[in-house]
Amino acid sequence: GDTFYRYVCNNCSKIHYDNPRIIVGCLPVYNEKIMLCRRAIQPQLGLWNLPAGFLENGEIPEEGATRETLEESLAKVEIIKLHCVFSLPKVNQVYLHFLAKVPNKQFGPTSESREVKLFSKDEIPWNDIAFHSTTFALEKYLEYGLDYQGVHVGSYAGKQKWEV
Repeated sequence: GDTFYRYVCNNCSKIHYDNPRIIVGCLPVYNEKIMLCRRAIQPQLGLWNLPAGFLENGEIPEEGATRETLEESLAKVEIIKLHCVFSLPKVNQVYLHFLAKVPNKQFGPTSESREVKLFSKDEIPWNDIAFHSTTFALEKYLEYGLDYQGVHVGSYAGKQKWEV
């Protein structure tokens, strides 16, 4: 009676749900500049990205986003609010990007990021952005700024980007 095909154990009839993975991260801002990390790992090695990664079991999204930001940039950030939700249905991922304040210039490279840098809006390396989710989050931040009260929702399903 379900709307999707599900894997069911033949012995105990337990349903195995294969659901999207949640990716959490931050759009860190310091004095009106945006922090980006140049990836030191695959995929998209060498390209720029917002710090983000998989939400762990037992974490709330804000905790995961600040943890991932620390792991990728050494920055201890202060979450402001949820900025955007971005879906990649072809790879079963949903991104939650939070706006965050970087309270000081204590950040730097890690094993996951070969470089961490602050960019003004005119300096963003658009041609070297690693993922559609980062592009979407950056575009919405530059269009609406910190004061926008809503949450931006978008997706990328292949050749076309969708916005709600």
